[in-house]
Amino acid sequence: MRYFIELSYNGKSYRGWQVQKNAHTVQQELNESLTKCLGSPVECVGSGRTDAGVHARQQFCHIDLDRVLDMEKSMHQLNAVLPKDIAIHHICQVPKTAHARFDAISRSYEYHIHRDKDPFAVGISYFFRQHLLVDQMNLACELIMGEHDFASFCKSRNQLDHFRCTITQAHWIEDNGRYCFYVSANRFLRGMVRALVGTLMEVGTGKISIPEFHKILDSRDRRKAGRSVPAHGLVLAQVLYPESLLAQE
Repeated sequence: MRYFIELSYNGKSYRGWQVQKNAHTVQQELNESLTKCLGSPVECVGSGRTDAGVHARQQFCHIDLDRVLDMEKSMHQLNAVLPKDIAIHHICQVPKTAHARFDAISRSYEYHIHRDKDPFAVGISYFFRQHLLVDQMNLACELIMGEHDFASFCKSRNQLDHFRCTITQAHWIEDNGRYCFYVSANRFLRGMVRALVGTLMEVGTGKISIPEFHKILDSRDRRKAGRSVPAHGLVLAQVLYPESLLAQE
């Protein structure tokens, strides 16, 4: 039996999603909790990786079991043993061919910034005092809509066949001294969102122009793009699958 698990987590205390040697990760915590609750070794497969310090409002993974699972009971059991910064929201049975990573059709991220010192935003939003020109950043966002080569914003080029992604949503909003960047795509490269945000912020502070941003995108050269902003402002907000995949209960 294959099951999808929907979860969220605060990434502050973790070295990212994926299991690593000598590192505390979300996947490791989930594997250990699943093994404890189900009484046999279980390894989950995530919809994708998040880097150290990145949060997830909605993440999915799948597991394979040789028996029928009491999904409601298992969800409560897992939440009882998992750390307080990881929460299970739903478990559902899916076709045995369903895959948490490869069947995802869209992923959405948010990046949060605040201008005024706020102790309640620590660890979940990037403190940046300078005013940002949202209209200019949104003009730059229009240039990345659709399918493009995003090599200029890729942290690592290892094991990648290509750097093309199709962005379906990209825009900034400002609300009372807070900024949020929303972006959705069929796939993301490693470090892509944080590098995009850092470069768009240079547009927003007037350091680079819209035509210069366009040249950076076309250059396929990471050295020409802006810095990567801190991880703690980034949230994996949504992972979408075909409706038919999650319809089996």
